[in-house]
Amino acid sequence: MEKTSTLTAEEKAFFMEEAIKEARKAEGLAEVPIGAVVVLDGKIIGRGHNLRETQQQAAAHAEMFAIEEACRTVGSWRLEQAQLFVTLEPCPMCSGAMLLARVEEVYFGAYDPKGGTAGTLMNLLEDERFNHWSYVEGGILEEACGQLLTDFFRALREKKKQKKAGNL
Repeated sequence: MEKTSTLTAEEKAFFMEEAIKEARKAEGLAEVPIGAVVVLDGKIIGRGHNLRETQQQAAAHAEMFAIEEACRTVGSWRLEQAQLFVTLEPCPMCSGAMLLARVEEVYFGAYDPKGGTAGTLMNLLEDERFNHWSYVEGGILEEACGQLLTDFFRALREKKKQKKAGNL
């Protein structure tokens, strides 16, 4: 049984822009700029951004915070009929959390060739062997989402290079 998107192109762009705003919050904290939002009935019910360095927690991913807030908002661990938008293709942990929360649709911006499990390395989210599976669509505002990461890592490499040069 094939699932389809329930959103227009304009809605997808709007909600991905909201995820980008979350990514910029992470960037402001010197975190890898990844952001996520969970949407239900056209309203954002959960937001999150990366806090791995700040919290020194491996699981402090944008999607995890957005899912947690969304569950608190609806008063249930079930996010059926919800959409999740994230600026980078989800990792295995976050894809698993989306499945367990029963997120209906997942939209991401940039593809992750090193860790993406929404179609790049594998596709956990659309695997019909699981109890629940999601509709997945990648490449939403892909250039803007990817540029955030490119700029962040370029600046980080430059900072390390300058620090190393100053220590000679």
